[in-house]
Amino acid sequence: MAAIADRARELALLLTSWPSVTGTADEAQFPHRLHGYLRHFDTAWVSPIAGDPFGRSTFFALKRGRSRRTVVLTGHFDTVTTSDYGNLQSLALDALRLGPALVPELRRSGENPQALADLESGDFIPGRGLLDMKAGLAAGLAAMEAHAGEATLLFLAVPDEEERSAGARAAIPQLKQAAADHGLDIALVINLDSISDQGDGSRGRIVTYGSIGKQLLCAHVEGKPAHAGYPQDGVNAAYVMAELVRAIELSPRLSEETGDEKAAPPATLYAKDGKQGYNVTTPSSAFAYWNTMQHRQGGAEVLAIAKELAAQAVAAASERTGHAIALYTADAFPRPRLDSDHALALPDQSLLAFRQMVKENDIKGPAVILGFASIPYPAVMLREGPLRNAISQAVRAHGLAEVNYFAGISDMSFFGEAAGDLDTVAANTPIWGQGFTMPEAGGFPCVNIGPWGRDYHTRLERLHAAYAFDTLPRVLLSVIEAVMKLG
Repeated sequence: MAAIADRARELALLLTSWPSVTGTADEAQFPHRLHGYLRHFDTAWVSPIAGDPFGRSTFFALKRGRSRRTVVLTGHFDTVTTSDYGNLQSLALDALRLGPALVPELRRSGENPQALADLESGDFIPGRGLLDMKAGLAAGLAAMEAHAGEATLLFLAVPDEEERSAGARAAIPQLKQAAADHGLDIALVINLDSISDQGDGSRGRIVTYGSIGKQLLCAHVEGKPAHAGYPQDGVNAAYVMAELVRAIELSPRLSEETGDEKAAPPATLYAKDGKQGYNVTTPSSAFAYWNTMQHRQGGAEVLAIAKELAAQAVAAASERTGHAIALYTADAFPRPRLDSDHALALPDQSLLAFRQMVKENDIKGPAVILGFASIPYPAVMLREGPLRNAISQAVRAHGLAEVNYFAGISDMSFFGEAAGDLDTVAANTPIWGQGFTMPEAGGFPCVNIGPWGRDYHTRLERLHAAYAFDTLPRVLLSVIEAVMKLG
């Protein structure tokens, strides 16, 4: 299998050398460069994303086998910025020159002994996007080129995983249309995203059968402002928000366990009152949002639990202030009429939408409105059964471990078989359909098998080369063959 390893390495270094920072012209150009390079496949095409502000597209390449049964190999090609490389920014995409330049810097600074040892060993290669996740794309392409069995293989590369998952959201209807147009029976989607492992690699050499879910829970507080000399005459929105943060932060009620895998508890990402400058009036409003992670809970369950926690916070605030505080969910009111500023981050658009909701419905404080402030990432899981068993046997033969949930959010949430529906989330997200749109659920059997390394999204991002170039393509071929035997 030396040839496939050499090809995976060649492709990984090439794709890494092509810049594709999210939201740039380079990202928009990337699928067209792929199309020009990969014309040797049976069919290859670029699919524009309708209405995308950056003019981005997805890329498809099809290799027909003797069967309609199709395995999709997919991943994102956008990367975070290269600005963190400082004086080495010009080498950020030149993996083979970057390593020798980083080593003397790390020797002088002593900042990361593990990174220095990794790079000196020759086992790891640095480079922006090499780990996250162009080596995964390269392994998929190398396996696709080498495959000579019955399976039909479809390669799908998407933009914008790093910010709003615009690529995967757009790719779902495109993929379904491609299956119809080309007569494909999609048996499995393999996401090729990278895994971080700070140890010996045993936690990186894995297949994950699902991906953790994420909801950005939020709360708007409408207070009753008062002079700070007479605070008991009103209700300080900042204080009420403090009670909400106390009740929700790290709450075990919103942290699930599956075996020895535990979803992170909720964390406050933003909490701020609405005052723009100094005066001695208590804040009239406040807004906060929390990162919440799920295994099996859908949006309805998350909101129901959050409402129970918020009720405790509201009761405590009502008792202390002597004022009754109302508690609502966003679906109690019509969706606000709002022209979304797409240049703003989605949570910032949501903050404006909640303020508009209060205005349009003449909501008087003190009150709390719960909802969601961004794109939902549904938890997904490949169910127990013959397909999962076949994949298990295939990966174990190569020494891979098995995990239920990809620990970071991923595009699997859109391709896979989701836990619960999104009706409650849609009803309680004021910018739904304005700030963003959601596709119909993919509903495909989906797993993640990708490269591993360390410190992605930093200038020390580095890939374990032997696994990515040699083992990973062979694992993909074995999984493809195992899937075909089920047919």
